[in-house]
Amino acid sequence: MKQKEIVTLQRSLLPDTEVLLNKQIEMEGKSSAYYLSMASWCHMMGYANAAKYLYTHADEERMHMMKIFQYVNEAGGHAIQPEITGVRHNFNSLREVFELILEHEIKVTKSINNIVDHAFGVKDFATFSFMQWYVTEQREEETMSRRALELFDIIGEEGIGLWTIDQELGKLHAAADSGE
Repeated sequence: MKQKEIVTLQRSLLPDTEVLLNKQIEMEGKSSAYYLSMASWCHMMGYANAAKYLYTHADEERMHMMKIFQYVNEAGGHAIQPEITGVRHNFNSLREVFELILEHEIKVTKSINNIVDHAFGVKDFATFSFMQWYVTEQREEETMSRRALELFDIIGEEGIGLWTIDQELGKLHAAADSGE
């Protein structure tokens, strides 16, 4: 069944696209809360560089949420502030934190790809174009998450390994901020 196109002076966003974008707003909001919780745990455990990395990442995820939020409203839709519940606050290890981050970033990538596919399919080229930034950003997020996790295998966690991993996470964070 072909979807009825609803483009008016007041609205250029299709209802189905609005639903998908609001789900992405929720995902980005939860990402921000999740990374903030992880940052707090790392801070409490003495992993200062990992904490800084994750505090920054939490801010970035909120910015991603706000960017979509504003897009939805500017296109005549209604962006919905998500309820954030069920955020985990304790973790078994620093490695687990970064395993969870990679797993989560892969879910975000799949969600973004779904929105892009939908936008292309309904010929919503404005949303398709808008989402290209997220496609590129997600590639960077996944690459950075994989690199962070690789540190555990390269360095090892024994002896001063965790301390060294934390130092390297600080360097990884600094390289990401400088665009290297």
